[in-house]
Amino acid sequence: MKIAFVSSLQDKAGMNIRHHLLQLLDADPKGWREQGRTYEFIEVDRRLIHAEGIDKKTDAGCIVFISRHSSVNPVPVLTVHITGNLREAELGGTARTLAPAATALMQATLRSLARHCPEGYRVSYEVTHHGPTDLSRPSFFAEIGSTEKEWTDPAAGLAVAQSLLSAVPQNPVPLIGFGGTHYAARETEIALTSRAAFGHIAHTREVATLDEAMIRGMMEKSGAVAAYIDRKALNREDLNRLSGMLATTGIPRLSESEILSMGHLPWEQYQAARAMADQVSPGARIYAHDLQGEGPLVLVQIDPVLLYETLKSDEPGLVKGFSDLPVIHLSTQDNRMLPVFITSDNHTSQIINALNTLCVKIIRSKEITATEKDLLIITKVRFDPDKARELGVPAGPFFKQLAGGQPVEINGRTITPGMVSSSSDSTIHIPGLEKFS
Repeated sequence: MKIAFVSSLQDKAGMNIRHHLLQLLDADPKGWREQGRTYEFIEVDRRLIHAEGIDKKTDAGCIVFISRHSSVNPVPVLTVHITGNLREAELGGTARTLAPAATALMQATLRSLARHCPEGYRVSYEVTHHGPTDLSRPSFFAEIGSTEKEWTDPAAGLAVAQSLLSAVPQNPVPLIGFGGTHYAARETEIALTSRAAFGHIAHTREVATLDEAMIRGMMEKSGAVAAYIDRKALNREDLNRLSGMLATTGIPRLSESEILSMGHLPWEQYQAARAMADQVSPGARIYAHDLQGEGPLVLVQIDPVLLYETLKSDEPGLVKGFSDLPVIHLSTQDNRMLPVFITSDNHTSQIINALNTLCVKIIRSKEITATEKDLLIITKVRFDPDKARELGVPAGPFFKQLAGGQPVEINGRTITPGMVSSSSDSTIHIPGLEKFS
């Protein structure tokens, strides 16, 4: 792919970034082109917000505007954003017009900026704003903010240049975003910690003016598959109106937890998994682990009692144990894990065996157990207050000590936890237990 870097002779930050891009490419031309990219540099005399139709001057597949960022509350920041006007055109471009977004490359650049960011700077998306809008090819702005001190800072220029050249998309999920301030804090954090790649993002103040046509335009120009709403940034009226428009237009909506739990799944398989989970339990949540999307998805089930006992023993350990398995676990809307899992059809036998083994291993490490052929016997030992009272132990702190496994002294007599305990057994039939446990 060919990338065109566009800078303005009026823009000190753009010239700073351009200088470091050329230096890096001259110093190691082969190394920076290992991704199969070529680069072109275009300079203009006017401000970049008025560089309408600049993509007609190049055959590059992507346009990156390298520029300065200004703010009424200046802070050292490195930003990326798409151009467009959701309402009137106050800073170049055409009103209610959006430019095509280089969504995946922009997210990769944001993540790269986080790695190369100089001390004292932060990195961020910006919401969609200003021109140019008359573009037919994907583009984005990469900027240094927010005063001349930062615009001319060599460390900032080098960081942006390194980030642009080293940015490689990693299986991103293209989204549009709604809500937040100019710096789109939630969208930024989500993109830095997940596969979410945001294209067009609407500021909180813009949401009330959006209509279905503009939302469809945001989706189309971003190449997005779903939408994210920063719920806390919107009032109830705007949230309900926006949610209604997304539902009417058939645009899927993802919460932050859903985005973070997508794992490595391709979007189509993620949608299929959500549909399967909804059939198991309406509104069920899915959490993908090391499932790569190798084949058709199927449901598998383990013994509900086995899962229940494992969750009681060590729920965090169980979830951690899923991390290396090609599986999706399901939870109800109130976050109760279900004994039904999703995997690909070529992993069915492996997953049932692995899930049973994991559960048995956790229970054995935390509980008193015995095995008889395919039966796992779990012995529960609990503090028995009736036995304690019979031995003259008054309720209160002594009960707490005994329940915690500590002996107590009553009238010169030592009462041990074993003297005031009761035990009960539960038995779980697990086919093949003798083989894998």
